[in-house]
Amino acid sequence: MKAAPSLDFATLPLPAHVLANLRQLGYAWMTPIQAASLPLALAGKDLIAQAQTGSGKTAAFSLPLLANLNPRRLAVQALVLCPTRELADQVTQEVRRLARAEDNIKVLTLCGGATMRPQLASLEHGAHIVVGTPGRILDHLERGSLALDAVNTWVLDEADRMLDMGFADDIAAVARHLPPTAQRQTLLFSATYPPNVAQLAARYQREPVTVALQEPHSPQQIEQRFYEVAEDQRLHTVGLALNHFRPESTLAFCNTKQQCRDLVAVLQAQGIVALELHGDLDQRERDQVLVRFAQRSCSVLVATDVAARGLDIAKLEAVINVDISPEAEVHVHRSGRTGRAGATGEAVSLVCVDENGLLRDIERFIKREIPCEVIVGFEPDPSVKPQPIQLRSHEHRQRSGGRPGQRAGSPSRNQQGQPQGQHRAQNSGQQRNSSAKSGQGTATARTSTTASAPQRPQSRRAPALLSQPAANANSHKRRSGQR
Repeated sequence: MKAAPSLDFATLPLPAHVLANLRQLGYAWMTPIQAASLPLALAGKDLIAQAQTGSGKTAAFSLPLLANLNPRRLAVQALVLCPTRELADQVTQEVRRLARAEDNIKVLTLCGGATMRPQLASLEHGAHIVVGTPGRILDHLERGSLALDAVNTWVLDEADRMLDMGFADDIAAVARHLPPTAQRQTLLFSATYPPNVAQLAARYQREPVTVALQEPHSPQQIEQRFYEVAEDQRLHTVGLALNHFRPESTLAFCNTKQQCRDLVAVLQAQGIVALELHGDLDQRERDQVLVRFAQRSCSVLVATDVAARGLDIAKLEAVINVDISPEAEVHVHRSGRTGRAGATGEAVSLVCVDENGLLRDIERFIKREIPCEVIVGFEPDPSVKPQPIQLRSHEHRQRSGGRPGQRAGSPSRNQQGQPQGQHRAQNSGQQRNSSAKSGQGTATARTSTTASAPQRPQSRRAPALLSQPAANANSHKRRSGQR
């Protein structure tokens, strides 16, 4: 099928050797974000582009910064700031591929988590483009080993995440070393556009043009499922979903680092190979987790939003929203991690009674009603009234004897030192076998009974999460361990 002319790279004001290199690299047609932003960026406009990881945004800012370079001048002429080392490495690799058409373009990565000496040696030999994290860039500026007075293109990649990680002051300090706004082009890319990103743009950009695109997938590619759960059964339900759908790779989102730890403990007790990814890991630990997940030696990656942003995970079969995000837009972006590049995916969201208000926010954001389902044997108690989540968690800890800081549904330790989730898994396995024999191992939909939410129409029948034989869990484990 022939693409529309507006998606052809040949329509851009790029030299013939650059177009030839794009063809050799497999860039057949522009992605939507590239088609919308490249003409503006190549014309020298400052840009605010709302785009997701995996949408082709790296080429959308790399081609303009390469077009602005003078290869004969060995000075840093382009600076790309990224929130994490992983994203910086991905950007560096792609910039180098796109720069093959030019003569001897030097691209240098400056990130934390690596020793300074090799970076200092590379800087002494000069570079045209620097890609790095704000903290390490600032370290070099303070040492005097990096000069940014020749920069003509400044890129802020994943700007919203950099702000979420507390880099606002570092970004401001780096900006003080750059030429004035009128003497540089500033390209800002962000998955979301909250007020703090708007303030960042107003501070560092000159009359920017805004480009906002939808997720790089159609809703038909993602099967969305919402399950109503009791808070103290939330983590165990994740294991049920994994054993039912049996995805080869799953990204499970939690709202807190402690919830990540607790879920990994429950899943491991159920025989599922899972690893956690959050801000308490050092760079070496983080790298090891990502390598294992990429090599499929781990089938489930449990992460916070901040830790997972910027990761371009190929062929992700499923996303599980263990907690509902307080921000509706973030929830949509979470689910959009699967079902990319023409593939299909599953997005499973678990909702407790305290989160019904957040569910209404998501419905307003996506402009459609969300049908919720329940699992037979795990129906939430209709007498439980919505409360602030922190209060509900505190009461549950008092009842369960959980440790301080433990969220409701997290695995308290029994007398044998095992997570309580393991005990629940064993009990539910007995329930599952019993239900399967009696023909009752199915899930049905019901209407919401909370006073804070409007009555829902009856939804479709839920998948029979409890009717799966125990062999499924073992199969899931074996498949994970063999890769």
